[in-house]
Amino acid sequence: MTRLAQTLFAALLAFAALVSPATAQTQAGDGFGVLVMAHGGGPAWNREVAAMLEPVGRDHPLELAFGMADPATLQEAIGRLEARGVSRIAVVRLFISGDSFRERTEQILGLRPGAPPRPADAAHAGHGGDHGGHSMALWRITSNARFALSDEGLANAPEMGAVLVERVRALSREPARESVLVLAHGPGDDAENERWIAEIGRRAEAVRGFAPFREVRVDTLREDWPEKREVSQARIRAFVQEASASGDRVIVIPYRVQGFGPYGRVLEGLTYEADRRGLIPSGEVEQWVRRQIEALRPALAAQQPAS
Repeated sequence: MTRLAQTLFAALLAFAALVSPATAQTQAGDGFGVLVMAHGGGPAWNREVAAMLEPVGRDHPLELAFGMADPATLQEAIGRLEARGVSRIAVVRLFISGDSFRERTEQILGLRPGAPPRPADAAHAGHGGDHGGHSMALWRITSNARFALSDEGLANAPEMGAVLVERVRALSREPARESVLVLAHGPGDDAENERWIAEIGRRAEAVRGFAPFREVRVDTLREDWPEKREVSQARIRAFVQEASASGDRVIVIPYRVQGFGPYGRVLEGLTYEADRRGLIPSGEVEQWVRRQIEALRPALAAQQPAS
């Protein structure tokens, strides 16, 4: 088993322990359950996501599938839900962009054509590709459940404005002499990247309304595309350097699900303040998950449990 697989397995076991057996036996009386998809990362990343979902898991049968729409982890999580009596599944995709892996997920769940049938040896089906340690194999899971997928990403979530304010409030001392940089991962496509910046910029309006900062800037590193990353990194460093040179205290807020990502290396040698947390831990993300669940209920209401 790879180190990544061990990390994901341990996180899933930890999450399963958060819901008591008695609760698990009674929650799915109406056949409704929740699957949360998340990118996954190191142990701290996975633990924080699982901990954030703990209260939600007390209200609904809930399972977590790490990976970038990995059919193997999706199959396992859906199997656990079905074993708990779930037949209608609200799929909440915990990604910054609502577009991330949507079409791929629909193919894997059989909601859209394009994915081949599940391989006979699905345990080894992950050898069809790899991206940053995640399997990029594509196959259709086997399930009799009905699914509905969330559309909204955290970039679009109005709740995230409060998270940004919470992060800035903890670091700010004299707003009129401070500049804030909200920094996100970013996609490869230029037009999509502009949409990311615009959407996160709307969330950052809450920071502008919170205090009279010298400047509030939103940018993306585009970290998976070397040539575009080089340009973005130079621009990001220049902003921090120029703000510092003008006498501003620079506050960097990562617009990531969890953690500071590669930004410490990107900003090495520069003067800035950051608490190095992402959007979690925060009760606002939990509330966003709950809102997605309730928005998906009507699409699944037609399927009733067998009498």
